Amino acid sequence: MKTNNAEAFGKAVRNRRKELHYTQAYLTEMTGISASFLSDLENGKETAELGKSITIANLLGMDVFVEVRGR
Repeated sequence: MKTNNAEAFGKAVRNRRKELHYTQAYLTEMTGISASFLSDLENGKETAELGKSITIANLLGMDVFVEVRGR
């Protein structure tokens, strides 16, 4: 899935979490990342910390790519 905004990224993370039947509380226990951060991320908050966002995506088995357009 290609995404270019925080809202779409958050939605993809939420969908994947639910697909795996993980709760936000479960991810909080596994990572130490707060439930409020997870909620902000899933709701597309644009100021969500990038490092934590990538950690959650990786934990959910998602890859995050950065590519130059047109290549």
